[in-house]
Amino acid sequence: MKLTKVFAGSLLFTAAFAAFAAPEASVKNPLSVHVLNLQTGLPTPGITVELDKKDKDGWIKLSTGVTDANGRITGLYPVEQKMQGGSYRVVFMTGAFYEKNHQKTFFPEIPVEFNMEENAGHYHIPLLLSPYGYSTYRGN
Repeated sequence: MKLTKVFAGSLLFTAAFAAFAAPEASVKNPLSVHVLNLQTGLPTPGITVELDKKDKDGWIKLSTGVTDANGRITGLYPVEQKMQGGSYRVVFMTGAFYEKNHQKTFFPEIPVEFNMEENAGHYHIPLLLSPYGYSTYRGN
């Protein structure tokens, strides 16, 4: 009985630690995105999002992610790289999402260009999406 309580207590501690440790990792990533469906008001899972950085020769792909069940990618900036200031863009690949859901769209890709300042904290880019329109802004 005593061993069971100790084991149960250690499981509870481990679960509590994991619950707090997981968000901590995503908080350190300087870039997140969130896609919401304007037709349904629900998150939009399964959208591929690419992060590119601009240099003198054009755009360089840094990373790619796919929105989760909540329509989010909590860490899109490459984990192995220190955040650098500069011009960036996220490209939401919406065409494949709409095709998979048997819908037409006017915007098969939605590029959102923005400037990041070095060590300026966290950047969050929400995309409010419908087949024939979208809106975006700098979130927090």
